[in-house]
Amino acid sequence: MKRQLVFVHGRAQQRLDSIALKKEWVDAWKAGLARSGLALPIAEADIRFPYYGDTLEQMAGGVSAEEAARIVVRGEQVDRNEEAFLRAYLQEVQAEAGISDAEVAAVVDPAVRERGVLNWGWVQGILSVLDTKVPGASAASVALATSDVYRYLNRPAIRDTMDAGVRSAFAPDTETVVVAHSLGTVVAYNVLKRDGDARGLNVPLFVTLGSPLAVTVVKRAIRPIAHPACVKRWFNAMDERDVVSLFPLSVDHFDVDPAIDNKTDVDNFTQNRHGIAGYLGDADVARRIHAALTA
Repeated sequence: MKRQLVFVHGRAQQRLDSIALKKEWVDAWKAGLARSGLALPIAEADIRFPYYGDTLEQMAGGVSAEEAARIVVRGEQVDRNEEAFLRAYLQEVQAEAGISDAEVAAVVDPAVRERGVLNWGWVQGILSVLDTKVPGASAASVALATSDVYRYLNRPAIRDTMDAGVRSAFAPDTETVVVAHSLGTVVAYNVLKRDGDARGLNVPLFVTLGSPLAVTVVKRAIRPIAHPACVKRWFNAMDERDVVSLFPLSVDHFDVDPAIDNKTDVDNFTQNRHGIAGYLGDADVARRIHAALTA
C-alpha cells in the first residue's frame, strides 16, 4: 500500500511561507537521510504539511512572536489559570535544569521573596536564571512555547481550528507516517487519540520530536493518556538539553501500552537544542522515518 508522510509543525511559525517552511523540514530530513546513506523515499508531493502558524499568531493577539514572548514574560494578558499552568511547567523546568530556589531568590526583589513561589515575580526569576545558566536556552521562547501549549489545550475555538487543519492532511485509505514537533506533538497526539480510530486512520509510525507531552501539567490536561489506537508504533526523540521537552515519553513519565520507543541522545545542533533541523537532521531519526515509509 502507498504511504504518505505528514509533518506537524510547532510554534513560532507564523507569518512564514508554508511552502518554504515545508522545504525547510524536507531539507533537514534529507540531511539526516544523507548521514545514513539514504535518499528521499517518496515524492515530495506525498509529504503533507498542514500549516496553522497564522492561528498561533491569533493566539498571541496578532503580535509578533518576539513581542508575544515579552508579554508572557512580563505576565501581561495572562489569567490566573494560565499563570498556574505556566508556573507549574516552569517549576519542572527549574528542577530539571538544576536551578535552586536560592538562585531564583537572588535575582528577585525582597517583596517577591516574601510572597514565595506562588507569584509571577518568582516565575520571572526562574526565567532570568534559565537565561544565564542553561546554554542555548531562551527564557522568552520557553515561556511562549508553554503559553502556546496552554492556549491550545484550553481555548476550544483555536484547538478545533488547528485540529481540523491536521485532520485534513490525511488522505483516505492511505497509510500515513506522522512526524510532529514541539507543540505539534500535542496537536497530533490529540487528533490521533480522539479521532484516529473513528476516522479509520492508519498510522504505521508516529514520531514525536522535542515533545512536552510528559510534562506533568500537560499530562493532566490530556488525561487519560493512552497510545492512540490507530498508531502501530510510536517513536519519540529528544535532546536531554531541550528545556521544552524536559522528559522522555518513557514508562516513568508517560506510561502507555504499548510502550513508546525513546531516543534521548539526539545532539540537536540548533541554538536552543529544540529546533526541528537538529531533530530531523539526526541520522537515526531520519532513518526510522525512511524505514516506516518503505516497509
